[in-house]
Amino acid sequence: MVASEIYRTSSYGGRHPLSIPRVSTVVDVCRAMEWLSDDAYIDSPQATAQELARFHDPEYIAAVQRLEKEQQADADARQRFNLGVNGNPIYPEVFRRPATAAGASQLAGRLLRYGGIVHSPAGGTHHALRDRASGFCYFNDPVLAILSLLDQGCDRVFYLDIDAHHGDGVQIALSGEPRVFTCSMHEAGRWPMKKDELLGNLNDTGGGQALNLPVIEGFNDSEFRFLFESVVLPLIDRFKPDAVVLQCGCDGLADDPLSRLSLSNQAHWAAVRGLIGVAPRFLVLGGGGYNPWAVARCWSGVWAVLNGFDVPKRLPEGVVGILRSLIWRHSKGRNPPSHWMETLADLPNEGPLRPEIRDLAKAALM
Repeated sequence: MVASEIYRTSSYGGRHPLSIPRVSTVVDVCRAMEWLSDDAYIDSPQATAQELARFHDPEYIAAVQRLEKEQQADADARQRFNLGVNGNPIYPEVFRRPATAAGASQLAGRLLRYGGIVHSPAGGTHHALRDRASGFCYFNDPVLAILSLLDQGCDRVFYLDIDAHHGDGVQIALSGEPRVFTCSMHEAGRWPMKKDELLGNLNDTGGGQALNLPVIEGFNDSEFRFLFESVVLPLIDRFKPDAVVLQCGCDGLADDPLSRLSLSNQAHWAAVRGLIGVAPRFLVLGGGGYNPWAVARCWSGVWAVLNGFDVPKRLPEGVVGILRSLIWRHSKGRNPPSHWMETLADLPNEGPLRPEIRDLAKAALM
């Protein structure tokens, strides 16, 4: 696991959806469960401006650095770089925090040179564009991770995005790169795409190197499993990647406030379990997730799956104490249910396999 203490004291501020603790809680839970030894933990480096320029525009990088010092976005920063507006606030670590996530993803590419598995829960900032912030994302660490893998000699990288939001920034950045295939399973009509736009729709093939699976409201575990097993895994098998990168955003969980999907965290764990061994290199990133209990429980469980640890039905008191200490200034956080503090595994959200999902799979396989 590659992580950093910067996430313990840094937030987007105010009532922003990313004002909540996420990565620090995952680290604390995994340590309290005795799942995360010092040997398995790597402190993330901060990417330099030169390293970020492997993908990002140097003028944009300089603007983010400048705004961290000035703490106020001018008109040029707002209009040209989308900084300080549209959910991309200026906060004390506005350069250092995303640069640390980017540094972790680039390091992951190097660590995976000869194979293995890396988990970087701070990663997954999949909306950032080359010269603009977008959707709470300042630097696109999945793109930097994939470029790092290619730099290490990988010939075929498969990127799978299961965030509730379309992995637009990654697809746009790598369109036309024959060594990379991107697949995004996301809520139809959810930001950043609109129903009348091509981007993120089934017909959007990213120049032949992308598959988009826009799913309907109420998407459940049964439907997730159906698409994963009937569409995604066969696609990976045909592509024969030597590296898989999973953006494991958990805002598609039923407990998350920013989607209308109905997944349990067991759907995510099953996907992670199903991807182990399909390629010699496996990188698991974080992503969206705006309920602090849902994020901590899901991503801690991801680490357990990656290591073959059993998730207990009831958590030890030390872990319960960590989860009880969380505060979420949201209506759903006023009276959190006890299972958010006492268990990691959600009850499965099985349900009907609706015709829209069957039709989506059929069209994707054509």
